[in-house]
Amino acid sequence: MIRVGMSTTCVYPLPPEHAFRLAHLAGYDGVEVMVTNDTATQDPEALKALSKKYNLPVLSIHAPVLLLTHFVWGRDPQIKLDKSAELARAVGADSVVVHPPFRWQASYARDFERIVRVTANKYDVEIAVENMFPWGAGGRSLKAYSPSSDPTKMDVDSMTLDFSHASLSGRDSLELAMAMGTKLRHVHLCDGSGSMDEGKIFDEHLLPGRGSEPVAEVLEYLVRENWNGSVVAEVNTRKAKTEQDRLELLVETLAFARDKLTPIAPAQPEPAAPPAGTDAAPNTVEKPQAN
Repeated sequence: MIRVGMSTTCVYPLPPEHAFRLAHLAGYDGVEVMVTNDTATQDPEALKALSKKYNLPVLSIHAPVLLLTHFVWGRDPQIKLDKSAELARAVGADSVVVHPPFRWQASYARDFERIVRVTANKYDVEIAVENMFPWGAGGRSLKAYSPSSDPTKMDVDSMTLDFSHASLSGRDSLELAMAMGTKLRHVHLCDGSGSMDEGKIFDEHLLPGRGSEPVAEVLEYLVRENWNGSVVAEVNTRKAKTEQDRLELLVETLAFARDKLTPIAPAQPEPAAPPAGTDAAPNTVEKPQAN
């Protein structure tokens, strides 16, 4: 079975222990940690303690990319990526998720592909570059990322597919997954409807099945391909009014994933019919009559 994890962003800005506890209650296989201003997300010993307490491995580390994490580990994006990979190695995570550079990060963007490959080799972890989307303002699309918001246009070895981001890009997620091919190593499970809010792009991260992306088809495709990466829920639960409501949303997301990621057993052949002219069922032995 493909592992299904839960990102700490599902409960952000609540602390990471909250995410581990809900992931445990919901039945996830592990946790992806988004590095934020919360020092627990940056501390390998703290994360290993949470992992042990809730019996959930850290599957992946998401490098700090939120605007609110601008000063986490300094301002140099290369150092942020290096520290994220070092953290992943320390906690036993297989991969690091990173966004493409912003175009104004000129030197980092220019050398991004080489930096990703060197860092992955240095720490022996996969660094999966995530598909992003064009920014918009006043009805205009802005090129925010360089060399591209689409990792399939880069020379990288591992990629992350995010359904909400694909939706905002006007990209069919199944087509994108197939374009990524064997380089697709990580999936952010969510959905999107390509929503615009007063002319501004809104990254929804809906529960799977509540948007317009072919989420089910992509998961079923991964099963057919004998894919062995990780699927990590990255859904927005901020509208949940109670803790129980939030847990139910996370359970629904996991149930969707489990249903679509369960291999379909091959049909069993029908039993052979008995030879013509015989009444006995196959493999039936007549008992001897008593004298």
